[in-house]
Amino acid sequence: MTPDSNHILLLDEPHPLLLHRLEAMGFDCRCMYHDSREAVLSALADTCGVVLRSRLRVDRAFLQAAPRLRFIARLGVGVEHIDLEAARAQGVEVLISPEGSRDTVAEHALGMLLMLMNHLGRAERQVRQGEWVRAGNRGVEIKGKTVGILGYGNMGQALAQRLAGFEARVLAYDKYKSDYGNAFAEAVSLETLQAESDILSIHIPYLPENHYFVNAAFLDAFAKPIFLVNTARGTVLETAALADALQRGKVLGAALDVIEYEELSFETLKPLALPEPFQVLLRSERVVLTPHIAGWSFESNEGHARVIAEKIQSFFRPC
Repeated sequence: MTPDSNHILLLDEPHPLLLHRLEAMGFDCRCMYHDSREAVLSALADTCGVVLRSRLRVDRAFLQAAPRLRFIARLGVGVEHIDLEAARAQGVEVLISPEGSRDTVAEHALGMLLMLMNHLGRAERQVRQGEWVRAGNRGVEIKGKTVGILGYGNMGQALAQRLAGFEARVLAYDKYKSDYGNAFAEAVSLETLQAESDILSIHIPYLPENHYFVNAAFLDAFAKPIFLVNTARGTVLETAALADALQRGKVLGAALDVIEYEELSFETLKPLALPEPFQVLLRSERVVLTPHIAGWSFESNEGHARVIAEKIQSFFRPC
């Protein structure tokens, strides 16, 4: 398979490795890291590929401006800003790179869980303020608990691997897979996951059918109060339902790297201006929050570039 054009637009700055690899493949790369949407659309006519993160929305108008487009390469995982149906209808392949950040997301999820269950953030703040609180910061061990992983793709599997050393029981539910259990997690039904889990870690992608997948009914279906971690997408978890569950004790604590109110680019957020359910989370000492950085390591930046380069090369490899 060979492209009709060798022009590629890069709309977000990747690790330098990607640019070097693409040029070595013979592509003519044009970097438009800060150009407006209008400028980008005007440059699409003779473009065979687009590389981006989430700065611009790839909708029908975008695709119609690119009649020779063969692929869209998303540096990362989420594709909610890409009209997948329109891309499919136009014969445009959408490439993503979850392999590039699977390890850093798993490490971040585990770090947030440890911080949550051992009150590390609160205890550290107290010591800085001159307080020495020991009994009030008694932690809960992961060992002996049942960890439920919702979504057993790259990130879910990487987390399960890291939990192996904690002597916890690990369950996984993935509605998009079959026969996915492995040495690190037992594949179970959603009902079993909810009946037996002490800890829930969310790793499902955002798709329309997953909007508020974790809602009030979902949380109330757990037999035991749980600790909850979300490093997937903010809109798969209903903030109002989580706030209520925290207040009722149904959720013992929550660690969130993603927020449902984030803008498309994930670059800016004004927490104090968000609705009251999120203010409940801000006020709670049983909540750990980070600014969508679980997949944002130095290693993952290079990892995404490497994975996307390999997938583009494979896409154009002669059959």
